[in-house]
Amino acid sequence: MKKDIKITYLKKADKFLKKHSNTISEDDVDNLVILAVKKIVFELDVNINLKTLKGNLKGKYRIRKGKIRVIIDIQQSEIIIESIIEDINFRGNIYN
Repeated sequence: MKKDIKITYLKKADKFLKKHSNTISEDDVDNLVILAVKKIVFELDVNINLKTLKGNLKGKYRIRKGKIRVIIDIQQSEIIIESIIEDINFRGNIYN
């Protein structure tokens, strides 16, 4: 069964991308999210630094790319997998 992937950026994540476009691009983040969905939903063996979060971020995932962290939430239905990018920031600022 083919599923479509919808990627949504929250305002906070979009603001970070605009400010730090020389560090990471939206295409880079999209590719990371697609790899994460392949690993989480389709259980494929892909090379990505992905971690399930705990505490008040329980149920969300963290993608690491160098000093950048991307927090995503994945919502599944029968046809569409929606990945909501909640935050993008540097390592020391992401979990505040």
